[in-house]
Amino acid sequence: MNKNLKKKLFVISGSSGVGKGTVLKGFLNKHPEFMLSISCTTRKPRKGEIDGVNYFFLSKDDFQDCIANNKFLEWAEFAGNFYGTKKKYIEQCLTDGKDVILEIETNGALQVKEKMPEAVLIFIAPPSLEALESRLRGRHTEDEAAIQKRLNEVKKELESAKKYDYNVVNDDLEKAISELEQIIAGEQEKC
Repeated sequence: MNKNLKKKLFVISGSSGVGKGTVLKGFLNKHPEFMLSISCTTRKPRKGEIDGVNYFFLSKDDFQDCIANNKFLEWAEFAGNFYGTKKKYIEQCLTDGKDVILEIETNGALQVKEKMPEAVLIFIAPPSLEALESRLRGRHTEDEAAIQKRLNEVKKELESAKKYDYNVVNDDLEKAISELEQIIAGEQEKC
């Protein structure tokens, strides 16, 4: 990838079980010059997690202050904890000459696009709902109610994916990584 091009924010989303983390890892292994964004959270660090590496760990009061002062590009609440991406952090990374990849859910991605229209949204999609259901069932990690809940969420995410700049179908890992590379290279050349 050309290092002299203007740096951009690329936002990657995808449904649970679609393999977005695997696609992203494959891309980053080939392109270590890209930076994976670090999100803020109010949840307590898990064993081995490091502040400023895995997350920026904030108190709920500090997080609420950031919301009140419009410091987030996006934020959401999940299971009683808050998660978000600070605008200043992303802007500083881009100013420092780093292309940034932000892996977040669809609602957050659409918040980013609203505040930063130049961000490039890429959705990693399953080949079909049936294929995704098969992957989820093949994990043997969730009961039927949890699987149905995830599938209902996937339908909402696929509807939101229509608002993305690009959709990459992950039916073949290497092909999906290659397609992600082509999209990002093409976007960089537009600058």
